[in-house]
Amino acid sequence: MTYILQQLINAVQLGSIYALIALGYSMVYGVLRFINFAHGDIFMVGAFLSYFAAVLIKRLAGATAIPTALIFVGSMLLAMLGTALITLSIERIAYRPLRRYRLSVVITALGMGVFLEHMTLVIVGPWRISFHPLITETVYKVVGVSISTTQLVIIFVSILLMLILEFIVRQTKQGMAMRAISYDREAVPLMGVNVDHIITLTFAIASCLAAAGGLLYAHAYPIIEPYMGIMVGWKAFISAVVGGIGVIRGAMLGGYILGFVEIAAGAIFPSRMRDLISFVVLMIVLLAKPTGIFGLPLRQKV
Repeated sequence: MTYILQQLINAVQLGSIYALIALGYSMVYGVLRFINFAHGDIFMVGAFLSYFAAVLIKRLAGATAIPTALIFVGSMLLAMLGTALITLSIERIAYRPLRRYRLSVVITALGMGVFLEHMTLVIVGPWRISFHPLITETVYKVVGVSISTTQLVIIFVSILLMLILEFIVRQTKQGMAMRAISYDREAVPLMGVNVDHIITLTFAIASCLAAAGGLLYAHAYPIIEPYMGIMVGWKAFISAVVGGIGVIRGAMLGGYILGFVEIAAGAIFPSRMRDLISFVVLMIVLLAKPTGIFGLPLRQKV
């Protein structure tokens, strides 16, 4: 039982990260009906920006002792700001001119992902960088189960950001506009809503969640490199599809489901089979329910 509880905590930690990144996929798809395949690389950029932000904060502080919590929060906010600016530039330059051509914009998103990978490769080099944790590590023992400070912070921050996103989408005018565009994009401008403004806001929020996921992932697995976003991005995309892409709560649930599947697969089978089992689960879910757990079939009147 102790072993099972320990694996459950590990699964919640991993699922929280997947859920944060999956929310970005789901939000953009819900508004624009296209998959931003560069989102996994935005996650990677967020991890690097949080690393450089932490180094910058420490150098500016000099000999002044700064609480680790402030360094952590400051790094996350700077990483969110940086990824938001990069994502908005990509949206304005690469996506917006091709928005009417769905296939072209998907290919462009793939190209932007490759661009971000190799631009990072040029800037930081091909070496892996050790990410020094910004949180003082302490391990607590609860009924024989080990829970670290890092795990608690990852779970708490992820759930907090999800609740904030839920509030924005459900309780604000901008969130109402997002849901309206998702439902009927052609009618929304007739109501006086600036569609371009809402799309820009959606990309900014999605990139901020990816940046937070990058920082949290770097704490859990403290090695970052330019290609780290490829597989993590695909797994987050799996999470969004399993939960029902375009549905925020579905992306959250899908992230946790994939986290549990990966941890269970690693505990029962050889670790090299973990990715294989993850994709098999996606296939099974799609065969049973093609729209995902919370997804609904779209009926279009012709």
